Amino acid sequence: MKIIQERFSIKTKGFNDCVDLTDILTQTLHASRIQSGLIHIFIPGSTAGVTTIEYESGAVADLKAAIARMAPENMHYNHDARWGDGNGFSHVRSALIGPSLTVPVADGRPVLGTWQQVILIDCDNRPRNRSCMITVMGI
Repeated sequence: MKIIQERFSIKTKGFNDCVDLTDILTQTLHASRIQSGLIHIFIPGSTAGVTTIEYESGAVADLKAAIARMAPENMHYNHDARWGDGNGFSHVRSALIGPSLTVPVADGRPVLGTWQQVILIDCDNRPRNRSCMITVMGI
């Protein structure tokens, strides 16, 4: 078994900015030469998450709106009361989405549906330079 790890950074805008990471994952997988196994992506930090969606403007807008309904910006958060940074909603949104995703690898390609892409969602209340970790494991 072989394990490859790659770290990369990506600039985000905050406020549910969605960034398609599928090409980065596919390129990392291709460079690893792993044919069968798993590819895992992890977003360190507590105000961003990673998931899959059909990355087209309508579906992305629907996802952003749903996330905003789950943890609205304009309500009281104990985190804000304690720290005063105004991003309590960001922490809740990120926790609901989750910081990581694992995708099977077969024939040297991530096993994703025809219209399925891997996306980062930056829930923070400001632009960020996000660090991301990709781990590829397999043979």
